[in-house]
Amino acid sequence: MKLLVVGDRKTPDSAWPESVQYFPLLVQHLQGLRIVGKLPENHYARKNVGYLIAIAQGAEAIFDTDDDNSPLPHWSRRSETVSARLCEHPGWINAYRHFSDERIWPRGFPLEELDWTRSVPLSDRTTAVAAPIHQGVVDGSPDVDAIWRLTIGGEIAFDRNSDVFLGEGAWCPFNSQATWWFPDAYPLMYLPSHVSFRMTDIWRSFIAQRCLWAMRTGVVFFGPDMYQDRNPHDLLGDFELEVPGYLNNRKICEVLESVRLETAPGSVLDNLHRCYESLIFAGLIPSDEMPLVELWIQDVSTVSSRNS
Repeated sequence: MKLLVVGDRKTPDSAWPESVQYFPLLVQHLQGLRIVGKLPENHYARKNVGYLIAIAQGAEAIFDTDDDNSPLPHWSRRSETVSARLCEHPGWINAYRHFSDERIWPRGFPLEELDWTRSVPLSDRTTAVAAPIHQGVVDGSPDVDAIWRLTIGGEIAFDRNSDVFLGEGAWCPFNSQATWWFPDAYPLMYLPSHVSFRMTDIWRSFIAQRCLWAMRTGVVFFGPDMYQDRNPHDLLGDFELEVPGYLNNRKICEVLESVRLETAPGSVLDNLHRCYESLIFAGLIPSDEMPLVELWIQDVSTVSSRNS
């Protein structure tokens, strides 16, 4: 298993273990990727470079995480096919409710959809399902919004309950904190650059879920195998950056539900493009995003062909 670290202009110089592949900005520009010179610096979306490098190296799975997360002792590589309980209803599903009785919800969950009397509607027994994206809940300081941190706060220890599969019509935001991606979903890893920093991975998750439905699959949520000791944050600053989400998360999903996508194999990149076209047309994402999306599509096509 390889560890790829994508640096940025503010990344401090340090000695990395031999097992780590570190890519500072200069080395990123030597990878032959079209998107590298167009991505903003000192920005979370530079993760896109790491995704492309991993795909080019023939990764069989990619685990997406951050520098303030660490694995718990039972952490291990997941398989794409798992035993999970199926979500039996469409609509907004607060998957965190399956793993905790606390008043908690994932960052990106529409506030107007919060309902503490609503349990997660799941099948009685587990079923083997194949899903190309698996999202883990994280102990300690999980991925929640600034409103939760400002009004409730504290550390969380989630229950290690059964996996949950959310299929077509079931919405729940997922993040980039502890997420497994498998090859069929690699084209959907693109993080937008021209949206709020606190929304880039969340809006990616909505687009990915819509595209997964066209592939007749969905997202698995699983219990904690990571712990976050959160880096210092300005919570009011986080709140300000999350306002576009509070106002637009549900609108984005309504637009995505109306997009006509192809179900034929090999349509995922075209479907990704259609989703961004629709969100830009609706005024929810700036038009400046589309050139980067198209560069991403070209780069994914190029690096994927090297492994075919």
